[in-house]
Amino acid sequence: MRHHRFAAVGCAVLVAAVTLAGCAPDGSAGSTAGPARSAAPSAPASTEEGPVDPDTRLPKDTLLVTDFGADTVTFVDAAGRGRAADRGSVRVGTAPYGIALGADGTAWVSTGEGVAVVDTRTRRRVALIPYSTRTGPVTTGEYRGGGMGIALSPDGAHVYVGVNVPGGDGTLEVIDTRTRAVMRSVPVGRRPFDVDVSPDGRQVYATGHDSYDVTVVDTGTWTGHRIEVAPYGTEGGLGSWLKPHYAVVRPSDGALLLPFEGERLAVADPRTGRVRVERMTANTHQHGVTVSGDGTLYVVGTGPIDPSRDDGPSLTVRSPSGHERIIPLDGPHEDVVVSADGCTAYVSGGFTRDGYWNGLSAVDLGTGRITRLAVGHRPLGMVVL
Repeated sequence: MRHHRFAAVGCAVLVAAVTLAGCAPDGSAGSTAGPARSAAPSAPASTEEGPVDPDTRLPKDTLLVTDFGADTVTFVDAAGRGRAADRGSVRVGTAPYGIALGADGTAWVSTGEGVAVVDTRTRRRVALIPYSTRTGPVTTGEYRGGGMGIALSPDGAHVYVGVNVPGGDGTLEVIDTRTRAVMRSVPVGRRPFDVDVSPDGRQVYATGHDSYDVTVVDTGTWTGHRIEVAPYGTEGGLGSWLKPHYAVVRPSDGALLLPFEGERLAVADPRTGRVRVERMTANTHQHGVTVSGDGTLYVVGTGPIDPSRDDGPSLTVRSPSGHERIIPLDGPHEDVVVSADGCTAYVSGGFTRDGYWNGLSAVDLGTGRITRLAVGHRPLGMVVL
């Protein structure tokens, strides 16, 4: 949702300095962390598209979360642990999935109906861009048609959204952020869970969950080629659990990182198409992933495929050298983002399958302490505002 991912690659520069500084055991950041925003609570927004006071300041570590079980996005005061975390919602469209944030404060949300454009300062949906791809009736749930993974180009000129077509291959739709219209579409794999962009903006990567692949799209020619990413093979087809879900672009070399089952990390080179596998240690089914500027990887374990052999939900924190720290979580989760100071990971409880819960876990990366916040309706994708 990557969203995504450091929710999107564009956030990596901001986090690089604070991640390198590290967190003290009490969760405080090192001296390179930037100035904190005002902690004054903001007024709740309406669930309608009506205006909210644009001068209201958002608290530090405000998240915007997609409510996959509703038609809203919710503002979450994640730092104000002693107060109600829910700071109001905005209606965006049916079953919102992924979310990407522009430098101007505009959020782009993939829904079952189209891409919603949300002004996070006024907290209004200002547009809904319909897909050019036919996806059938608007529905809800895990297999609904419409937008899934979404990302912005580094220059903010384009939004890329992976569109699921039930029963068929997906498309990557390219939206002009100025005209707010679909420019073109490119064929990609089945159920494009995630979309990521190379740091130079020359390539877009759509992860096809049900086709075991990543489609590499050249933004100069708008042509794509497929890289199979199947470290366990493709036996079992659509019924298999052993498929790619989310990916991130490694800052050091542009490789794509895709975790599998807390056992294998697929490292795909988008230039050559080669895929090699590194060992992981969490031993649990894995979904959401993000990366910090120094290459630290954060991976969400949703829980066991086989409870007799596999471990429960967790957050893996993997250093660039491959050392892993496993932090157990309570119940299934889906996606992860990291705070601006690099000291807290927020993990959404929405989960794309049954077993989700209406909230998120705030993980103190210094102490491993976890605070559960009840917010939203099956919260899935997230960005830090």
